This record gives sequence, structure tokens and C-alpha cells, in this order.
Amino acid sequence: MSDSLLQVEGLSVRYGAGPVVHGVSLGMAAGTVAALLGANGAGKSSTLRAIAGLEPSQGRVVFEGQDVSRLSTAARFKAGIVYVPEGRAIVADLSVSENLTLGSYFVDAGTRASRRRMVLDFFPEIANRLNAPAGLLSGGEQQMLAIGRGLMSGPRLLLLDEPSLGLAPLLVARVYERLALIQQQQKLSALLVEQSFHAAAKLATQAWVMRHGHIVGWLDALALRSREGRQQAIDAYLGARQDTNTAVPA
Repeated sequence: MSDSLLQVEGLSVRYGAGPVVHGVSLGMAAGTVAALLGANGAGKSSTLRAIAGLEPSQGRVVFEGQDVSRLSTAARFKAGIVYVPEGRAIVADLSVSENLTLGSYFVDAGTRASRRRMVLDFFPEIANRLNAPAGLLSGGEQQMLAIGRGLMSGPRLLLLDEPSLGLAPLLVARVYERLALIQQQQKLSALLVEQSFHAAAKLATQAWVMRHGHIVGWLDALALRSREGRQQAIDAYLGARQDTNTAVPA
């Protein structure tokens, strides 16, 4: 694709002697949001972490036309690949303000200030608690803080690992509403991992379904928002329709 942001080719990840991701290939354009869907243990998070350079892997990761497969996690971060981990991983003993500052370690003071204003505009819930220890925030507020910390670095690609995990449905809806607003206003590029089909369908324009480390289905924006698409994803989760392999573009 001419405006390609990310191309992953034949990505494989092993833990010990056991492979957990098998030859995954996918691609996405700049300014879009894509999703990896699947049940717990499908290999989604391992794929995301390998793209970020956090897991040893085989295959190629091409970002903005550059092969970054051999680059360190820090080098990929500096290139604009920013990972927001599952479980949020905020520093509980630091304040909200200090957590945000951690996300802007490599930027100058002026850029840090403007990005902080942007983040707090998108997440007013944490704007009112800048001096509070991050560990005292609610689960939804901690997720907003984790996303905000990722945005502070000015990502070219935001990797979001299970942003709905552990949140009540109303909070999931609120987090995804803010992500949609950020995407519209900032042209955010994001690849997110989700178990929740409904949450991902609100934001993503394409999704790959993973099962046992393999991609077993692909859905475009129309399918993501249709009853038939939901059934296709469920079938792929359960392995009931192995023919979905034929519909997976890279």
C-alpha cells in the first residue's frame, strides 16, 4: 500500500521450546486503527510485544518503509512505535503528573507542555488529579493515564494492549469514545489488541482474528459493524470456519 505505515511479514514468537505466534503477516496504513481479535492465549499480546521489540521474534517488521526487525525496543520507541501495556503498568507511587512526564522523556520542555495540554483536554478526569498518586485512580482513570502517557511521546503508531481489560462496560465505552476523538482530531495510527469484539468495532477499520498463534480471519470496516461479521469472528475464535484463512490480506 502506498501510504503503508506498518508491514509485518512472517512474524513468529517462541517461549522456550513452544511457538506462540506462527508466521503472522499483516499491514496497515497511516492514520488508521486496526485490531487483533481473539480469545485469551491466542497470541495477540505476543504479536504486539514483538512489533514493539519487547519479545525476540523471527520475521520482518517494516515501519514507515524501514526494516526495524533488528532494532532495540528503545530504538523502535524513538522511531515512533509506542506500546501501552496490558494492565496499564502505571507507576502507582508517582503522581499522575509524574507518570505523564515519564512518557515524554525524549522531548523538549515546550513540546512536553503542549502535549500535556492535549492529553488533559482529551482526558479531563485525570486533569483534576495531577498531584494524586496514580495508584489511587480508578481503573478507568488509570487506563486513561496509560494512554495519555503513551501519547506524550508523540507516537507514529500506538500499540494498545487490551485497553478494555478489567473495566466496566460504561468505562470501556468512555475510553473508546476518547480514543475515537483522538483518532479524528490527531489522525492517530493505532494497532490494538482486544478480546471484546464490540469495543474494537467502535474504532477499528480492519481486524485480524487470531487463534492458537495463527491469523484465521480478516474483517473490514463493514464486517466489523455487522451481525454477520460478529458471527464470522466468533466462528474463527472457535475454529468452526477454517476457510476464513483465505480472506486474510497482508
